[in-house]
Amino acid sequence: MSEITIDDFAKMDLRVGIVKEAERIEGTKLLKLIVDLGTETRQIISGIAEYYTPQELLGKKVVVIVNLKPRKIRGFESQGMILAAGCKEDEAKGIKPKILTVDGETPAGTKVC
Repeated sequence: MSEITIDDFAKMDLRVGIVKEAERIEGTKLLKLIVDLGTETRQIISGIAEYYTPQELLGKKVVVIVNLKPRKIRGFESQGMILAAGCKEDEAKGIKPKILTVDGETPAGTKVC
């Protein structure tokens, strides 16, 4: 594992987002999510359709990296990334990805630090 500095970490803008809409992208393992970030909404494409149904994510408070450069995924623009615990290498150990959520009265757009 390579180390980063606190300055590298500080470059990431992590915010609380609330999932307002979710739908499966037909023929893929992707979900198209509309996430409220307080001052704006973003479309985020996430490869979690084999672990979550769209209905399970509605209303969830998730942690989003908001300053990633947007990219096209299967023809859809993704404007951020939802963080999860459990990645590809963990699946081999039987650990399935779980999205990181925030509890309590934390409003959309709150900075994660």
